[in-house]
This record gives sequence, C-alpha cells and structure tokens, in this order.
Amino acid sequence: MADDKPAGRGIPASALYINVFVVATCGLVYELLAGTLGSYLLGDSVTQFSLVIGLYLSAMGVGAWISRRIDTNLAAKFLEIELAVAVIGGLSAPALFMAFGTVQHFQFVLLGFVFVIGTLVGLEIPLIMRLLEGQATFKDIISRVLTFDYIGALAAAVLFPLVFVPQLGIVRTSLLMGALNGAVALWGTWLLAPQLGKARIGLRIRAVLVIAGMVVALGFADRLTTFAEEQMYADPVVYSESSPYQRLLVTRGRSGFNLFLNGNLQFASADEYRYHEALVHPAMIAAETPPRRVLILGGGDGLALREVLAHPSVEAVTLVDLDPAMTQLGKTFPPLAELSRNSLEDKRVTIVNDDAMVWVDENRELWDAIIIDFPDPNTYGLAKLYTRLFYARVNARLSPGGAIGLQATSPLFARRAYWCIVETMRAGGLFVRPYQVTVPSFGVWGFALARKLPFEPPTRAPDVALRFINDAALAGMFEMAADMTALPVEVNHLDNQVLVRYYEREWKRWQQ
Repeated sequence: MADDKPAGRGIPASALYINVFVVATCGLVYELLAGTLGSYLLGDSVTQFSLVIGLYLSAMGVGAWISRRIDTNLAAKFLEIELAVAVIGGLSAPALFMAFGTVQHFQFVLLGFVFVIGTLVGLEIPLIMRLLEGQATFKDIISRVLTFDYIGALAAAVLFPLVFVPQLGIVRTSLLMGALNGAVALWGTWLLAPQLGKARIGLRIRAVLVIAGMVVALGFADRLTTFAEEQMYADPVVYSESSPYQRLLVTRGRSGFNLFLNGNLQFASADEYRYHEALVHPAMIAAETPPRRVLILGGGDGLALREVLAHPSVEAVTLVDLDPAMTQLGKTFPPLAELSRNSLEDKRVTIVNDDAMVWVDENRELWDAIIIDFPDPNTYGLAKLYTRLFYARVNARLSPGGAIGLQATSPLFARRAYWCIVETMRAGGLFVRPYQVTVPSFGVWGFALARKLPFEPPTRAPDVALRFINDAALAGMFEMAADMTALPVEVNHLDNQVLVRYYEREWKRWQQ
C-alpha cells in the first residue's frame, strides 16, 4: 500500500496503525479491569460496569476535545501521553486493590482512574490521525485508524475473559498492559525519530524505566495481590486462585476457615452445617421414597454432597459445577476435604464440570432428589440459573415423586428477590414450600422445597446424624415471620432478569 512507505512527514503509516491497535486494546483492558474490580470489591456488578463503561467513553470524548489544543511537538506529546497511560493504567489495579481497605470513598478513586485513563486514550487517537496527515487521504486515515481501533477493542474483549484474567489475574494483567504501553512508546521513539530530535533520548530513558518498573512489579505481583487481599479480610488469606470463572479465596481465623468467591462469602466452616443441613435434608425426606439417585447443581465444595451421602438410600450422585478449580479445591485443599468428609472422592459420585443450564437441558435422566446450590443471583450470568426456563428444565428432570431443595438468598435482607425466586419456580410448574434458617455468618437465610404436585412440608427429622436439624427445628423452618412474608413480585425470565434488579437494590441498603 502506498501509505505504508515514508511520505510527507516520513512516518510509516502501517506502524502507527499498529499503535492504534495497541492503544485500543490496552485502553479497553484497563476499563474492563476497573469494571471487574468495581463489581468484585463493591458488589452491584451491573451498576459498576455501567458507570465504568459510560465514564470511560465520556472521558475519551473529553480527551479528543482537549487534543485540539495541542498544536506543537505532536510526536513528543503523543509518546508522553503513551507513557502516562502505561504508568497510570499499569498501576491502576494494584493501586485500587491497596486503596480499597484504606480509602473511605473508594468508588471515587476507582472512577477517577477510569476518567484519567479514558481521557489519555481519547487524546492519543486524534494525535495519531494528525501524525498521519499527508500520508494518505483524510477518508483513508479515518477509516483505517477507526478500523484498527475497533479491532483492538475486539481483541481486548476476547482476550480479557479467556486469557488475561484467568491465566494472569487482575494485577498481572494490569502490569503487563503497562509494560506493553511502555514498549510501544519506546518503539515510537525510533518510529518518530525525525520529529523528536534530541527529545527522543529523554523519552527513551523514561520508556525503559517504565518497562523495567512494570517488569519488576510483575515479579512481585503475587505478593502485591496477597497483601492487598489481606487488607480486605479480617483473617489471613491461606489460599487464592483465579479461574476462568471466578476468584477463589480462603481465609483462616481462630473460628475456622471461610471460602469467598469473587469477594462474596460462600460459607464459614464454623456454621456451614446449619446451611447445608437446611439445604439438603428437607428435600431428601420430602421425596415419596428414600432417594437413590440424586443430582446436585453447584456445590463444588462438596459440603452439600456430604449431607446427601449421609442417607443410606443413596446409590449414585451426579454433581454439576461449572468451575473445575472449585471441585479440585474441594478435593485437594486439606481443611475443606476434611470438612466434606472427602465426599468428592466417594465412588458413588460423578463430577461434571459444565454449565448447569446446558447440562440439564441435554441430560435426559430422572432424579429422585435435586439439590441446587448456586451463588446468589448478583449477575445476569448467575441469574439465568434462577429463571422460569431453568426451573422448567429442572422440573422435567425430576422423577414423579422426587423433591427439589435450593438456596434462595435472604427473605429478610432481600425479601423481593427471595419471593421472586419462589414465584419463578412456581411459574416453572413446581409446587413450592418456602422456608428459612438462621446461619450466624449470613443472618436469616432462605431456601425453597419443591415437588411436582401439592405436598405438605416434612415434620420428622431424618434418621441420620445431624448437628442442627431435629423435629422442632424442622417445623420452625417453615414458619415465616411477618417481615419475611410474600410480596408482589415479577417472574424472572431469561430475557428480562428482574431478579438481578431486586437483588442489587435490596442488598445495597445493607452494604452501605
């Protein structure tokens, strides 16, 4: 192509198009990191991502507007901005992690980083176009620059969830992008050498220092992450891992250990027996006949499975959990394996790592009991597992006399969200008995017991060794206090996930 050769100002245009690609890729990765950190640290994922995306795009517009005031030394200014993006963007994730435990108004710090990075990226694109002026016609410059910009955004959108976060983690990804920005700036000192003059020496020194700093920080990334996470939790972190699906973290204190997924407590070893006994045993004894074949959806920690295997009638259990890292943790992390009585290693158990929504639709077996133990519906990806379509699919997999037990968030703290789950199950063709239990680590927690036909809740505790449930506790579980009774709610559909809005609005009141 004619404009790939030095012309006009003597700049190879194709090299600057590569610059555009890198600028767009790194810029969007920084934005996605901020959105991920916002939802991870602050919760309310929909709001956080919406704020981050909207502010980032607006800031790019501010940067583009400011670029009109830059009239001299375009090449040097462009490389200085690139180095600023490298430093601020590269250090954004570690800085935000560190700030979370110490800064009172953390969200303003988060959005401040987003605005500054967006403004700097918005400055770069117009400057590249102006550097290309005279290399090709204006329409070719616009079309090619924007094409590489959008391709870079696509690369970031694909690589971020599939490679960067699961393989590198949030802090490493941020630092790697900073090093990449610094390398592009260093390359640019040769690319734009004719326009830089003596300024290129100082820019090269700064670029090398930025790259070296990011590489050194990469070497300490694990320590940085561990230190930052330890500031976020009351107890020391003893295990952490980023999988393609979530951040798994375990803390240990005097009362035992706690499992967190994406910053949300999943259980505390000190009182998890209350939760898991309440989740499993009502369904096991509500079935017409003692269950022989049981399906567990979620529950990769093996604790619900432990309760299922306590029933002597059980001959086979299939556990479907999306994340292999979770089921592997349940097998290999000694305190968890001991707590679950090595349930995941039981010969009666088949573990399937798959999307439960898809697996339930494709699998045609019938089950005597189905236990559903998913994380709370705080994202649209999770809330699809609380839709009418999903419950209709589960209903189709339930044997005629079988029973379903599932966790359904708190009927006290998230009352509408809880009753939305119950009503959605009913819309899926199930007859539902709501119930609740007090779990000290969570407060009052809600569950639901369901069958294909109308039924009365069980009144006699199962004849297995339990720490919490007895006849009196079982009867009390199905009593709902006045502040937890039903409210008018919509059904949660796949194409209109009202449950996420209920959930985030209600829990937000208790997290401020």
